[in-house]
Amino acid sequence: MSPKILKQALWILLGYLCGSVSFAYLVGRVGRAMDLRRYGSRKLSASNVYTFLGFGGMALAGILDIAKAALPTWLALRLGHGLAVAVGAGLAAMVGHNWPLFFGFKGGRGISTALGLLLCVFPWGALWILGWVAAGRLMPHAAAAPALLGFISLPFFAASLGQPSATVWACLGMLLLTIIKRLEGNRQPIPPQEGTWRVLWRRLVLDRDIADFEAWIHHRPNASEQAH
Repeated sequence: MSPKILKQALWILLGYLCGSVSFAYLVGRVGRAMDLRRYGSRKLSASNVYTFLGFGGMALAGILDIAKAALPTWLALRLGHGLAVAVGAGLAAMVGHNWPLFFGFKGGRGISTALGLLLCVFPWGALWILGWVAAGRLMPHAAAAPALLGFISLPFFAASLGQPSATVWACLGMLLLTIIKRLEGNRQPIPPQEGTWRVLWRRLVLDRDIADFEAWIHHRPNASEQAH
């Protein structure tokens, strides 16, 4: 392996390690002494922080999660590693956020880290995703659906604006990671009474396992879950 390729691989690994630092987990632990992987949607995400710690906690976790993807992406560009390595580091940070090495590979859904990457290489794309996320606030019980549409349309939006191929491929990578993470459901078993295909459809479109939105976001662990 050439020194150049080794440096590029190490930079992408750095992106993954940065992404694996879950600020949502840390905010939950410091603010309420709770493990968010057992509460609400079980996601280590700003939205789950908001449910249990309010707007301040959500803003703190969200900003830091954006920064942990923006930093390796921006540094890669700044140090002359090129756009492909920069987007590779940003995507690796998204992988780390979704499957964090330090938190049992149970993380978030990657929206904040996607924004961090896009802010460095395609700011209009960050605004595009934010617009879809904001649209989801108008229909909170199905807010995940517009966010998914935002990621589906993002590669086409990037291509229509003449973005470099590395950026378009990065947008496709974000979409793929989003779909995989939603279907995987943070390694939660599929409730047998719900039906496998029904749960997978809800996970993909609504980002939850059950029809009852309030029960999903306000879930609290039972005694057996607490024991583990």
